[in-house]
Amino acid sequence: MTAETTARTVRRRTLRVAAAALTAVAGLTLTACSGSDAGTGAKAAAHLDPDAAAANAGGADAGGAGADGAGSANSSSSAQGGAEAKAGTKPGGGGGGKRAGGSHATGGGKAAAGVQRCHTSSLTAVFATGEDAVPDPDADGGTTTSIVLTNKGSRSCKIGGFAGIDLKPDAGGPGWSLARSSAKHGSLTLAPGESTDFTLNLGLAKENAEDSWLPRTVTVTPPNETTSLTLKWPWGPLVDQRGATHPATFVNPIG
Repeated sequence: MTAETTARTVRRRTLRVAAAALTAVAGLTLTACSGSDAGTGAKAAAHLDPDAAAANAGGADAGGAGADGAGSANSSSSAQGGAEAKAGTKPGGGGGGKRAGGSHATGGGKAAAGVQRCHTSSLTAVFATGEDAVPDPDADGGTTTSIVLTNKGSRSCKIGGFAGIDLKPDAGGPGWSLARSSAKHGSLTLAPGESTDFTLNLGLAKENAEDSWLPRTVTVTPPNETTSLTLKWPWGPLVDQRGATHPATFVNPIG
């Protein structure tokens, strides 16, 4: 082999080694960049925008607030049916009455963050007794009556869920803690002087019916409260279904 041939062979080997070295360096560079990008993505995921996180937490709290209307400690009524039924339906299903159950506010709207719940001491309660509010004893499928709650305090408050409703007869006899409907509910804010209402579905008894039962007073315990407001019963007797699984008389939620 001549000296010239030997020199060309050495030069080709040198070029191949250099190319291999450059390829390895490029691979290491790409790997380092890729690792750096992954680290940046992980950091971004670990440092969410505090405002967005607060908004997400607020959404979860709103759902919780809609579900915490527990009624009174001295009310033994229990929730009936699923959560998908419309307001004004019987526990476990059934039709409505003269008008759909539920509630509405004269103002306020959805509960604002940081507003405390409405306490019994800041509320008044009355039966709606206007011409259109009188229960119809001949209604097909039952009828309703409304109880109006008004914020008499000096600050806004939020309310939602089921009030505890206990009907009591004369002379201290056994009472009737009303079952709850399966209606969904949320919560709303009442500014000072504003009102909301909720309905009771009623199974009114026919005149002189043997199975009738006449309440004299009604205790209303706002959601999550332990003290009550007492009202006089303004209507006629009810069908006595105190031991029924799906009574025609039950309470619908606020909100």
